[in-house]
Amino acid sequence: MTIVDTPERRQLRELTRAFVTREVLPHLDDWERAGEVPRQVHATAAKVGLLGIGFPESVGGSGGDLLDSIIVTEEIIRAGGSSGLVAALFTHGIALPHMVAAAGGGRAGAATAVGSDLIERYVRPTLAGTLIGALAITEPDGGSDVAAIRTTARRDGDHYVVNGSKTYITSGVRADFVTTAVCTDFPGSGELSLLVIDKGTPGFTVGRRLEKLGWHCSDTAELSFVDVRVPVTNRIGEEDTGFLAIMQNFAAERLSLATQAYATAQRSVELAVRWCRDRSTFGRPLAGRQLIRHRLAEMHTRAEAARAYVHQVAARVAAGEPVVTEVAMAKNVAVAACAEVVDQALQLHGGYGYLRDAEVERHYRDSRILGIGGGTTEIMNEIIAKGIGL
Repeated sequence: MTIVDTPERRQLRELTRAFVTREVLPHLDDWERAGEVPRQVHATAAKVGLLGIGFPESVGGSGGDLLDSIIVTEEIIRAGGSSGLVAALFTHGIALPHMVAAAGGGRAGAATAVGSDLIERYVRPTLAGTLIGALAITEPDGGSDVAAIRTTARRDGDHYVVNGSKTYITSGVRADFVTTAVCTDFPGSGELSLLVIDKGTPGFTVGRRLEKLGWHCSDTAELSFVDVRVPVTNRIGEEDTGFLAIMQNFAAERLSLATQAYATAQRSVELAVRWCRDRSTFGRPLAGRQLIRHRLAEMHTRAEAARAYVHQVAARVAAGEPVVTEVAMAKNVAVAACAEVVDQALQLHGGYGYLRDAEVERHYRDSRILGIGGGTTEIMNEIIAKGIGL
């Protein structure tokens, strides 16, 4: 037994796998073609207790911590789901934590009146599956440089007037509200705040749905803000504290992406092993050839090593350790393992692996974003270099 393999967490795995088998697998191909996950799936996931995993019960969550969230993500993919499904169904994992933290992390007596109001208006309904939230940070002329955000929020009495644009926003088409990073000083000053902006607010428009290489069931959009008036009560925390809030949530986001990476690698190994056992060429199964067996062994080793390291780092984050460098390494290790393994898995499937009917083809496409989202591989390397004194 390990910290991620307890009786309770085994039950969580079983619950997650049952949900995927019953509610996801019969429909995932249709969702991929439709370009989004139906809203009802959020409500169903909430009813069985999966949507709120990792959020305190005091704010409407199901309890648990980062490790429980990792188990759900891992099992969704290993049961036949996809990282695109995780992105679509659990976008609140990046849209809500800032609100929960500003309200005292769900602790009684720690929340401000404004923080409690945001919990009631946004957090509880989202964890119940009745609202969908998104996080808007990235802008058309900037990616990983969060401090350079140019979307402005000018104070005007009891409101902010927001102008600017965002892009690559996950769940941006379906979202009922967007937790938005804005500059509350001059553009690019780094003085950031977070505002919750409701869909339908005058001047807030959802632009074109962005067509992507992968994550087809996860809708992605461009957002535009033209003189959008947002109540000051929709600000998360104090003014000009947004940059720190964003940075503090990066560890969980990066470990989620690392989990998606190693879980995709594990699932791809499983698919490749099954294929190589069943597929016969020149009179014997592919798995009967030493070259193929050794390739599968190497793929399995890479996936399992990445999983072990991500779990180790996640346990330290869950314990409150400031392991910024290790989180960056965990993400890069898992992403590199995934890239190698899914490529080999598709190769072993031959021509079938290139068809949209093949599950491994979906994982091949979906995996490419994992080294970009949440901070690119190059940005992770800069963090690692800084961590070793360079």
